[in-house]
Amino acid sequence: MQYNEVMVRYGELSTKGKNKKIFINRLSQNVKAALRDFPQVKVHGERDRMHLELHDADSEEVLKRLKSIFGIQNYSPVMKLDRDMEQVKQVAVEMVKEQYAPGKTFKIATRRADHDFELDTNDINQLLGGEVLRNVEGIKVQVKKPDITLRVEVRLNGIFLSCETIQGAGGLPVGSSGKGMLMMSGGIDSPVAGYLAMKRGVEVEAVHFHSPPYTSPRALQKAKDLTAKIAAFSGSVQFIEVPFTEIQEEIKKKVPEGYLMTVTRRFMMRITDRIREQRKGLAIFNGESLGQVASQTMHSMIAINDVTNTPVLRPVVSMDKNEIIDIAQKIDTFDLSIQPFEDCCTIFAPPAPKTKPDLEKTREFEARLDVEGLIERAMEGLVFSEISVGDTLAAQQEETFSALL
Repeated sequence: MQYNEVMVRYGELSTKGKNKKIFINRLSQNVKAALRDFPQVKVHGERDRMHLELHDADSEEVLKRLKSIFGIQNYSPVMKLDRDMEQVKQVAVEMVKEQYAPGKTFKIATRRADHDFELDTNDINQLLGGEVLRNVEGIKVQVKKPDITLRVEVRLNGIFLSCETIQGAGGLPVGSSGKGMLMMSGGIDSPVAGYLAMKRGVEVEAVHFHSPPYTSPRALQKAKDLTAKIAAFSGSVQFIEVPFTEIQEEIKKKVPEGYLMTVTRRFMMRITDRIREQRKGLAIFNGESLGQVASQTMHSMIAINDVTNTPVLRPVVSMDKNEIIDIAQKIDTFDLSIQPFEDCCTIFAPPAPKTKPDLEKTREFEARLDVEGLIERAMEGLVFSEISVGDTLAAQQEETFSALL
């Protein structure tokens, strides 16, 4: 059935008191961003719930897009009808038939916002229930825990029917908790960290370091594809490319092998913090999991965090690899993450990095480099792009191929 509205119910937003309007406005912006290619859809964020007027937009695609947007508890495809009970009866039967399979039970649940309507809730329940029983062969009424509940709402501006409730992503609307910089590699962990930050309302901007010619254009595209995957949870994500070749070459020349990774990560942290300051972010997020690799021991974290006073938040810090992989598969980033296009951390990784780097030695080795000059030149070469859900290389190639046919 082609529905003409979607009704969205809020999750945690219902507890936000005086700030509720701010959260709802942010959610409205995110819904509009996720549906940017459906300009005919009108979004109305009200205090108790949100309404989307579809105006002939593909209801199935709209319902699919809403699935990933944080701040939505659940939602229902809805038919908004005139206050004509003959039309309501016809549509009610169609909606129940769409959900029905042999053995399923149903009930009608009516609410009246307009108490002057000619029929009360019991009258409507009996009228529509009788119509369904006459026209859907084999169906039975079950008042407690039915398989199908047809919800009817009578309001001044029409009668609204819904027969399906779809679970949303929960959490808080992305952006309602402020902005953070996500250190986005091409691996499994950083997209998961971004997803978890977004679930708590953080607007993330993805910072990706690349070192051509040591890293390929395909490795850069992989990071963009991963960013497009997590953009599904907010509508779009700012992607920031950092040229890192000169810095890595200088570190390779002047820093002892065991400290290459520590000094490299310190530069990444410094640059990410500069970008955060420039972009008015509040924190840095990364995909470090304690003890997973040499640069993710507590000793290494101390040596790397030494370069900033900005909060560095690690959403997956206590998870093991299998737990992270489970989330990566759930958000559809895992298959992309394991593609064999190496990032700059992998290319320049020493065979035996220090797992307990000495902070004073780290500072001493780093002092051999023109730290400020290297950072300034990297900052001058930043490339910014807005990545929306679906902006993957595969999607671009498919679009190009279709245009050629």
